[in-house]
Amino acid sequence: MTVQDICTCMEEFAPLSLQESWDNSGLAVGLPQQDVRKVLITVDINEAVVEEAVECGAQMIVGHHPITLSGVRRLTGASEAERTLTAAVAGKIAIYVAHTNMDAAEGGVSHRMAQKLGLNDVQVLARRGNTLRKLVVYIPKSHLSGVREALFEAGAGHTGNYDCCGYETEGKGMFRALPGARPFAGKPGERHTETEIRFETVFPSHLQSAILAALFKTHPYEEIAYDIYALRNESPTGLGVTGQLPSPMDEQAFLRLLKDVFHVPLLRHTRLHGKDVRKVALCGGSGSSLLPDALHSRADVYVTADFKYHQFADAEKDILIADIGHFESEQFTMEIFYDILTKKNPTFAVQISQVNTNPINCL
Repeated sequence: MTVQDICTCMEEFAPLSLQESWDNSGLAVGLPQQDVRKVLITVDINEAVVEEAVECGAQMIVGHHPITLSGVRRLTGASEAERTLTAAVAGKIAIYVAHTNMDAAEGGVSHRMAQKLGLNDVQVLARRGNTLRKLVVYIPKSHLSGVREALFEAGAGHTGNYDCCGYETEGKGMFRALPGARPFAGKPGERHTETEIRFETVFPSHLQSAILAALFKTHPYEEIAYDIYALRNESPTGLGVTGQLPSPMDEQAFLRLLKDVFHVPLLRHTRLHGKDVRKVALCGGSGSSLLPDALHSRADVYVTADFKYHQFADAEKDILIADIGHFESEQFTMEIFYDILTKKNPTFAVQISQVNTNPINCL
């Protein structure tokens, strides 16, 4: 395995195109061709984690939170971020970060929270728009199957719990090859009509290069007639999720469940409403900005972190807010990393960090 192999593996699950504009996900330290025999996974990356990587023989760290979001202008050891980066370079430790792209990916941070709570009917809370594309291509009938399957293999035609989705219409294509052309059918200088299939399928925008590569490789025409449209449809990716409890719980019992599942030393919440909890909204990390989405979803409770004082006061009549802590809400991200890295390579050495990187302590 190389650093690039690890990057590819992570980005197949959580493409970098899903990260927020202010984020700093991706390969932060290291050369793509560097060999990797062992990976250390963590939520936060600091000096202690880099030291742990060196001691356990890992050549790469995969973490959730970027070392810095504001950038580093110098490496003088004046800050934690500078010392961490310097230690990583000195120890030849590559660093990869999957942050908001992992938050937004299908099966990402909030999905794992829902899984831990045993929620059913899990749906994305705040879906992303403008991330889908539609491909329309005209294929000679004789080559439809080969081109279509190549497009599906490249990732087109996947919608929710369905794949191989597309639409076909038969018609007649007309063209005339000019001198110097090498037409698949017909003769140069003569107008030709060919039975073609108009094939339509949808794909996520980050796969466009792979989709076009598959199209150009399998389509027989010298000049392929195709169109790509940007869609305003909401995608299956986004931040936060909602889900249903297997059976209703009273609010205090649900809060006790949260403390137990997420190992919460101090759980902050709004005033109890005295009603059962059925529908739960969740968002790993700082999810206060999605409160309007949680309200719109008609969830009984919204579980996230980093709510401010007045946000508690403003929403207490409308929904039960449970602030379980930033680290606590994202701790199971390490499990996601482990699953991603071992799924295709079951024997590859992956170790979960034993360093407690939570900067918040409670008495």
